[in-house]
Amino acid sequence: MDQIPPALAWRKSSLSAQQDNCVEVADLPGGGRVVRDSKDPDGPWLSFSGSTWQMFVGGIKGGEFDGLGS
Repeated sequence: MDQIPPALAWRKSSLSAQQDNCVEVADLPGGGRVVRDSKDPDGPWLSFSGSTWQMFVGGIKGGEFDGLGS
């Protein structure tokens, strides 16, 4: 995918609404997701297939990433 489709509904976590160090996510047709830096909305972005996104979210919920960055 070379371009983000127009008119995506970008959102960020309500837990980070008052902070500047956030990422935003938008749904893609077919179940995928696009992620970008909220401070640089015109900058680079990452896209994920629906199955990859589901594995990532499952890993977060399952604690797979707990302790990273500490």
